[in-house]
Amino acid sequence: MAMNLDYAVRETWTNLRRNVVISIASVLCVTVSLSLVGVALMARQGVERATQRWQDGVEFIVFVAPDASEEQIDSVGASLESNPLVERVTFFDQEQAYQEFSEMFADSPDMVETVTPDILPPSFRVVPTSTDLASVEELVQQYESQPGVIQVARSTEAIVAIKDVSDFLTGWALGVALVLLVVAVLIILTTIQLAIFTRRREIEVMRLVGASKAFIRVPFMAEGLVQGLVGALLAIAALRIFQPVFENSLPSSDQLVLFSEFTFSGVDMLWTYLLLGGVGAGIGTAAAAIAVTWFLDA
Repeated sequence: MAMNLDYAVRETWTNLRRNVVISIASVLCVTVSLSLVGVALMARQGVERATQRWQDGVEFIVFVAPDASEEQIDSVGASLESNPLVERVTFFDQEQAYQEFSEMFADSPDMVETVTPDILPPSFRVVPTSTDLASVEELVQQYESQPGVIQVARSTEAIVAIKDVSDFLTGWALGVALVLLVVAVLIILTTIQLAIFTRRREIEVMRLVGASKAFIRVPFMAEGLVQGLVGALLAIAALRIFQPVFENSLPSSDQLVLFSEFTFSGVDMLWTYLLLGGVGAGIGTAAAAIAVTWFLDA
């Protein structure tokens, strides 16, 4: 028996209306679980972007005011170069800082356009001879009071802070999301089983007149697909709303410079949205397929 698209759409819509309350419950469960997965992925992406600077053993960064005089910059640089506790120091002028900024936010051209080199602070990336916390702290305190220095960002302080945030969000979000995804699958299974039970006589007649299992499955699988996909779309919408709220809730760059890079690129977010859409559609379709198979094979 050939499949008619109008028939599949009509039957799918009928099933959704017939079990509207349970369908809404399954959609909301998928929405909440996938939203938590999205939050975990966003946190991980933000951590990776924010820690790009802290490579090659850099333990702290001395940020110089954008309007600092050449004498002040030279003084800080000379002091670092001659300090026996410093193994290596690299200077980033405003042009280099802008180049780094442009590379980090290459996927967000609108953000890059709002920034010019003259507003970015020059900085010294410092690798100390010892990574002992007390030794690093001694160096940090020494240069925090230097003329022209606006802030000294410690890698230990910064990375531990954002890693704690990331680990907390990722661990709890994924754990709760997994539980809710299982609940969503069970609800979708129940919804499809109710729809099948309601139409069991009709399905038996269809089987007697030669309808294939695929013909019977399609409307029910489409119902599961719709529930999962709608839940995923609502989760994506929630993340779009949540993203600026999350970014604005982070410590300001005055409090912790590292958090100024804790942002989310457009490309990575697009992949996150596609992943959520795929997972939502997949679990909805799979749960429906299992429910129909149980009935047909019984």
